Amino acid sequence: MARTISLCLFFFLFISWIPKLTTSYPLSTKSRWIVDEKGQRVKLACVNWPAHLQPAVAEGLSKQPLDSISKKIVSMGFNCVRLTWALDLMTNDTLAHNVTVKQSFERLNLFDDVLGIQTHNPKILNLPIFNAFQEVVSNLGQNGVMVILDNHLTTPGWCCSDNDLDAFFGYPNFDPAIWAKGLGKMASLFRNVTNVVGMSLRNEPRGTRDYPDLWFRFMPKGGEAVHAANPEVLVIISGIDYDTNLSFLRDRFFNVSFTNKLVFEQHWYSFSDGGDSWQKHNSNDFCAKIIEKVTHNGGFLLGRGFPLFLTEFGANLRSGDVNGNRYMNCLVAWAAENDLDWAVWALTGDYYLRTGQKHMVETFGVLDPNWKDVANSTYLQKLSGIQLPFRGPGLQSKRLLFHPTTGLCVTNNLSHNLPSLRLEQCRKAESLTFNPSEGILWSNKMCAEAPDAVGQKVKLGVGNKCSKLGQTSATHMHLSFKTTNNGSLLCLDVDERDNSIVANPCKCLTMDASCDPASQWFKVL
Repeated sequence: MARTISLCLFFFLFISWIPKLTTSYPLSTKSRWIVDEKGQRVKLACVNWPAHLQPAVAEGLSKQPLDSISKKIVSMGFNCVRLTWALDLMTNDTLAHNVTVKQSFERLNLFDDVLGIQTHNPKILNLPIFNAFQEVVSNLGQNGVMVILDNHLTTPGWCCSDNDLDAFFGYPNFDPAIWAKGLGKMASLFRNVTNVVGMSLRNEPRGTRDYPDLWFRFMPKGGEAVHAANPEVLVIISGIDYDTNLSFLRDRFFNVSFTNKLVFEQHWYSFSDGGDSWQKHNSNDFCAKIIEKVTHNGGFLLGRGFPLFLTEFGANLRSGDVNGNRYMNCLVAWAAENDLDWAVWALTGDYYLRTGQKHMVETFGVLDPNWKDVANSTYLQKLSGIQLPFRGPGLQSKRLLFHPTTGLCVTNNLSHNLPSLRLEQCRKAESLTFNPSEGILWSNKMCAEAPDAVGQKVKLGVGNKCSKLGQTSATHMHLSFKTTNNGSLLCLDVDERDNSIVANPCKCLTMDASCDPASQWFKVL
């Protein structure tokens, strides 16, 4: 979004990175990591696939065959789907078992979608709603895709606002006992479905009653209901304030009977930070400030030995979204630094019916409304940089210098007469060493040298020619050094023509809110 990479390069990157689907189920936790039954790190790189709106059917099935959508998910580098569902699917037997897919669409006057499903997915048209849901899970499994079942709301529809009748425990449409029973039933029905690896208990608790005492009273009961019905799945716990806040766990313990299955989840959008705040503030300062807040509200759990799953984030992919662009560069840097498990919102090209509008386009969707083409290849390339794990049990860690804007990593370029640095897929990038106290960037026993002038490539040398780099700006993502000829301050940057690393005047070190420093952001991993 912020800069363009050739489509040829983009598709090469994705064709060369199709996940190796060798996970040994079930999953569990080991300190802050999610691991398979062999104890090897499994990184959840998921996409949200809504199935909780009024038809109560996974979106997109009137546009493309189910198997084609599943294969598209894999081809985009995702290994997991967070599949949303309404509680009524488990507590309203009439909806779940006596209403067919065809009947559900016809009662909403969605006749074009009935024809579309008959064309692309005739197998599910006359299935009861729940059986169609099972077909989606099954097909994802056949394509090696893990599934997180996310209880999104009570009654099928759009979510979320403060005044929803199911916003929090004790609201008119959120009976904690019925909710726990429904969770247990869903967990039991998918007990022997190995690709269902986790259950998220409730999406975005919120409203005037979202205070911690009620949360501590009822959320453990939901976790216990899931674990009792299906002890194999991860139990994923959301916070309050639209799942942006778990800070109350700093001084209170989440008490459940089981171990090694507990995962906490957090959401973060640009609007979580206040309207158009990202374009009103200097990006360096604001990113550092917001990361401090997000860490206080949930990121601290990593240091306490719990996995933190970023289950919703995203940006507008179909317009010049300044707020979204700046926020995404900051978020991707934070997600890479912490090697988070995550689920982007959303797969959706469009919705059958959302808030009364037919075929509303999902501006945050990674697919076009045809449910076949990628909506924004640059955005997907950015996400590719955090799809693979950087470290964890069973992995050989390597130090990397990550470029959040592109999702690529810095590596050495030894093919030139004068060795230099360039961007490369992170899985192919050479390990780099950068110790902030020493300030020397090492690659393959060579060190970075400050160039003589603006715009020149950063060369690699040996011996006493090493140049000291400083971490400039509040984010510590500007890496700067002084030139050899006049001592002016330059920062690492990217030449968009060939992805080589060059040195340019440092951007946005003042309070200028109109400035975007993203091309000069590099995160030490």
